[in-house]
Amino acid sequence: MRILLDECLPKRLKHELPEHTVWTVQERKWSGIKNGKLLLLAEVDFDVFVTVDQNMSYQQDLAKFRIAVVALSAPTNRLQSLKPLIPELLKTLSIIAAGEFVRIK
Repeated sequence: MRILLDECLPKRLKHELPEHTVWTVQERKWSGIKNGKLLLLAEVDFDVFVTVDQNMSYQQDLAKFRIAVVALSAPTNRLQSLKPLIPELLKTLSIIAAGEFVRIK
């Protein structure tokens, strides 16, 4: 699976997903791009966009994009807070389809 991590996530999160090809928004030089345009860019090269933006499903019509979106919900966006969500994220990555939105708590 080809995964793009939002710029609000720690870059080290990619090391928690070793069976996947993971890039960060910063590595793609897409920092600062708003969500709608970012998803249009990402859907060309990625299968899943992972974020902590809890409002994305309300701000965007995600079904129109050819990319799935996963929103991680933790007390902070620090790696230590996100690590307990990794098993559920990995499970979700194995079944999620383009246009779907999943929130992991």
